[in-house]
Amino acid sequence: MKATLAALATLAVAGTASAQSSLTLFGVMDAGISYYETKSNRYTNNPLMAAPLFAPDNVTRSKWAMSTGGNSGSRLGFRGTEDLGGGLAASFWLEAALANDTGLGTAPGGIIGFNRRSTLSLSGGFGEIRLGRDFTPIYTNDLIADPWVNSGVGATLFGSLGANLATLRGPGSPVAASDHYTRASNSIGYFLPPGLGGFYGQLMYGLPETVKLSNAPQAPSSTGRYFGGRFGYARGPVDVAIAYGSSQAADGLVAAALVNNKIDIASVIATYDFGPLKLYGELMQTQDKRESTSISAITRIKDKYKGGLIGVTVPVGPGQFRATYAKVKFDTGAEVAPLSVGSTDMDASSQKLALGYVYNLSKRTAFYATVAKVQIKDGQNNPVVMGSTTGGGLTYLSTGAGVQGYAPRSSMGYDFGFRHAF
Repeated sequence: MKATLAALATLAVAGTASAQSSLTLFGVMDAGISYYETKSNRYTNNPLMAAPLFAPDNVTRSKWAMSTGGNSGSRLGFRGTEDLGGGLAASFWLEAALANDTGLGTAPGGIIGFNRRSTLSLSGGFGEIRLGRDFTPIYTNDLIADPWVNSGVGATLFGSLGANLATLRGPGSPVAASDHYTRASNSIGYFLPPGLGGFYGQLMYGLPETVKLSNAPQAPSSTGRYFGGRFGYARGPVDVAIAYGSSQAADGLVAAALVNNKIDIASVIATYDFGPLKLYGELMQTQDKRESTSISAITRIKDKYKGGLIGVTVPVGPGQFRATYAKVKFDTGAEVAPLSVGSTDMDASSQKLALGYVYNLSKRTAFYATVAKVQIKDGQNNPVVMGSTTGGGLTYLSTGAGVQGYAPRSSMGYDFGFRHAF
């Protein structure tokens, strides 16, 4: 009898623990057929220099491809929560990106790694403390202000520029290519608790995990450090937020020069749901700060990227119409000597228009179609702007800031796809 009662008590405790815990398998499969195209035009900033013989005036690169993530990034994830009592809860979130057109993951080597998100957190009345790899506050702002949620050919122009700059100027290994714009590894995050009258916010600090040497105080011990924050208000139809992020791209003694390179990004977003339509807006500014001090010279450069986005979604039938327009202008911080014959503006700009429709078959399944165009001016002056395309891995035929060559001019993209969430 005692053994039976003990067994029943054990089952009761196990049942209680089970009721206080949850484990969820979730994911998205998104597949489509896409067309990508880039166009480059021959240019010269020296009218006295002849064009190369037999060089075409325009060069187009294009391809059709089976794409993934035209509406929402394909992924596979696990998340769980345990109620610890007293209002405390422990949670985990593991989310892996998938390339369902090949069956591979997007981590190096094609493996399926939890590179989208990998966090462990503790939450309660004080808010939430989150440890691991997660979205940065700036990228979260960009996602909310973009009707395409940075997916497919219609993805926000700020997304491609932010990733391009992080890849070009970022700290490099062990930080991944576009990290510190999109995500931050080794991060400590804090989120305000809900129930603050619509106010919300977060802070994030990413550890550099570089080696500090006591006998070499100028070693690059801060390279890879990240700091960011986001604060906003959401109630009823309105959602407004500001965000800031700073990445230490390089710091200390590098190649016989003392360097201090940072990428600082600020963003302000606002959305308002009128019912018949929802409006989206964002203003951003990025500063690429580079300082170098050597025995022979001191160099300080502060490049700026300033941009704005406006978007709208409108319910049409069982689906939703989407449209966005964005523009970013690059202002060089470098002093450029004028050319002896002719001259060129060393700034650059990029603009993007995207239109699309999502036809919902259910709450989890939808067809979608998107068309987008990127237009570039003086892109040969800046590799970040030059990287603005509609996707597909295509690049422009460009010789960079030379006197004679090709300059990026435009990019077109089309997505026709099918998405299912589970």
